[in-house]
Amino acid sequence: MISLKKQKGFTLVELLIVIIIIGILATLVIVTFSGVQAKARDSKRQTDIGAVDSHIEAFYAEHGWYPTLAQVQSGTWVSSNMKGLDPAALLAPNSTTLIDSTAATTTKYSYVPTHDDGTACSASGTADDTVCTHFTVSALLESSNTVFSKSSN
Repeated sequence: MISLKKQKGFTLVELLIVIIIIGILATLVIVTFSGVQAKARDSKRQTDIGAVDSHIEAFYAEHGWYPTLAQVQSGTWVSSNMKGLDPAALLAPNSTTLIDSTAATTTKYSYVPTHDDGTACSASGTADDTVCTHFTVSALLESSNTVFSKSSN
């Protein structure tokens, strides 16, 4: 009687199934991780907009007018007039573009001060702009593609 020795090991089909399962799990982990990162950046955007809003409102309570865009963009003006505001709050996550008056994107915040009649205050920061009576500060949220904004009453 001839005895056949049974070989031990995995078949090619078994190896392919394991590789496919690992690939599916890796894809799920990557997709979930990138979603978590986007939500974290959105949370930072909302925190930054809230901080800028509260400091601008505090400035208004003290002076009776809202700062112009040029003033908010000036690091020295912000550090002397909005004490406690982290200058990084004027930059969106992963961005070097300073807050401006154009539409908010995921890489840039928007700040638009206006007069009573709804026209924009000039960017000069002169005494004529002490009549800025309203403002809107906003950011575009990455995960939902919606605008998050705060404005004066």
